[in-house]
Amino acid sequence: MPQLKLSYFDFHGGRGEPVRLALAIGDIAFEDHRFTFPEFAEVRKTAPFGQVPLLEVDGVQVTQCDAILRYAGKLAGLYPTDPYQALLCDEVMYVVEEANVKLGPTFRMTGEEQKQARLALVNGSMPVYLAWLQSQLLAHGGEYFADNRLTIADLKVFVEMRGLNSGRLDHIPVDLVEQVAPALNVHLQRIAQIPAVAAYYAKFGV
Repeated sequence: MPQLKLSYFDFHGGRGEPVRLALAIGDIAFEDHRFTFPEFAEVRKTAPFGQVPLLEVDGVQVTQCDAILRYAGKLAGLYPTDPYQALLCDEVMYVVEEANVKLGPTFRMTGEEQKQARLALVNGSMPVYLAWLQSQLLAHGGEYFADNRLTIADLKVFVEMRGLNSGRLDHIPVDLVEQVAPALNVHLQRIAQIPAVAAYYAKFGV
């Protein structure tokens, strides 16, 4: 097994969290390098594109969150081997990432500018993404997004819904998911109760 080091912010969310979960579920040993937001200024000096997460594989640095997550999923047995099911898994991951790209710039805003930008998302693209994700989940049986089992697509959606429900995102209603796509909250609870996922969060007391 390669030596792995994952570098990401020290909080339970964002683009690095699904990778942490995949590796934990697969019982894959890795160095979980966490840093604070003020410390990111130093980290980004050596980060391609100034972005995280970063994964070092036997000392070789790799960037791009979905590429890292897919690799972790393959190591952990959480990525479909069937090409069509892999396509469905990727489709969901890319849709979540597209939503994240729209939300991302608002983290650099403050005050009224941030409020108006986030309200525009709440009243615009966010419900569209949420409704589509719910339709995909229900179309594939209502429990998992692909392969009739847990995959990294489920982990990516789980982390995203957990973040939207957390109350940490100013101007985004904590009941947005429940109002638009309640099946995604049912999915969230199901994933949270998976023993390996529950054990992961229990380790951190969250």
